[in-house]
Amino acid sequence: MAKILIKDGLLVDTEWARHQDLLIDGSKIVRIASCIDETDLDEVTVINAEGLCVLPGLIDAHTHYHLVSRGTVTADSFAEASRLAAFAGVTTVVDFADDDKVSLSASFEKRRAQMRPMGIDYALHMGVYAFREDIVDELEEVKRRGIGAIKIFTTYRNVGYLIEKRDELKAVFDACRRLGLLVCVHCEDNDVIEGIGKDWKGTYMPKDHPDLRPARAEAEAIRQVGSIAKELDMPVYIVHLSSRSGLEEVRRLRNEGVHLIVETTPHYLFLSRKKLEGEDGPLYVMTPPLRDKDDNEALQEAVVNGEIQVVATDHCSFTRAQKLESNDVRTIYPGIPGTEEMLPLMHTFGLTQGHLSLSQIVNLLSTGPAKIFGLYPKKGSLQEGGDADVVLFDPDWSWTIEGGKMHSAAGYSCYDGMTVTGKVVMTLLRGRIVMGDGIYLGLEGDGQFVKSQR
Repeated sequence: MAKILIKDGLLVDTEWARHQDLLIDGSKIVRIASCIDETDLDEVTVINAEGLCVLPGLIDAHTHYHLVSRGTVTADSFAEASRLAAFAGVTTVVDFADDDKVSLSASFEKRRAQMRPMGIDYALHMGVYAFREDIVDELEEVKRRGIGAIKIFTTYRNVGYLIEKRDELKAVFDACRRLGLLVCVHCEDNDVIEGIGKDWKGTYMPKDHPDLRPARAEAEAIRQVGSIAKELDMPVYIVHLSSRSGLEEVRRLRNEGVHLIVETTPHYLFLSRKKLEGEDGPLYVMTPPLRDKDDNEALQEAVVNGEIQVVATDHCSFTRAQKLESNDVRTIYPGIPGTEEMLPLMHTFGLTQGHLSLSQIVNLLSTGPAKIFGLYPKKGSLQEGGDADVVLFDPDWSWTIEGGKMHSAAGYSCYDGMTVTGKVVMTLLRGRIVMGDGIYLGLEGDGQFVKSQR
């Protein structure tokens, strides 16, 4: 593979931002310097990055691509998801392998085999939905195969995702503690939700979803898993924090010395439950539900204050037709697209509104998740010797999000009509251009599974 020299760009890492040149040889970054003379190099392609920011490839740390669920499959296949990710500047995603409750290893290998069409790199979280006596051996085996984190739910008893007995859940946590696996938790308390459902006298329209699955259910679940983490003196990762109440519980537990790592999503930062009103309400149904503007503002403040370590998307796309098949939240397919909108939304919030530096945004969207999930420094950094996952980003490009022009097969965007500043103009994966000049150049099957080094 020929050398690529990126010249005159503003290189942005978490610790610094400076105008330098970056040389790629094969799949690796091999040199970063204030000036690299292309005449000293053989067979080099020069990319002029003047006026552009040069970022490490983004990591969407929470995706559900090609998810088979509720008798259907999500809109974006692995090939389509890779395409939209390339347009987003995302070079690595962390997706999920569901637990078949027979063999974690078999479940993991099945998901890896399914993901072979990926055109970008990927890691996996391993779902654990049931306790069994040999769970330690199962977890040890999937860790050996490259898993660095597991995913559990505190809800969805009805579909078999919930480990109900506290002692069994604590045993799973303890096994992960001893093995160095990170426990990631979807926090909504099942008893709170089922109790509300049992006594509910209202409708089940999208606008009712936040009342059927309220913020107090999130806070209660965080309290419960936090108590286990405190007893075992271990970290826990809270996925897609959605509410002020949940945030306040995180703060309370941290004040008690509990190590909680927190993720939120752009939709919980920038969209409120008002989107659930009207005939398009089903398009905005996901779990946990959208909440109030007050919750948006609380989470935005927490991102700015450094209380939230990761912003990911929980990309789980269904087509407009799939979403509008039902107006009942019990049967609406839950999930929205989001990978492609992540960087421009965060850049607009961060820089144009004066809340975050670009280095802080890089940390939330790339370096932070890479370190947390054991992918760093191979991923998530501009370092000599690291993978040449590089994004050229125009920070001044103002544009309006139009769902029909985005690259998800969903065909719509929850951020339709929003004007944002900043756009990805080129994405390189391991030294190969996978998107440039508005053209996708990725290769189906070129994505690699990235083993966690936690």
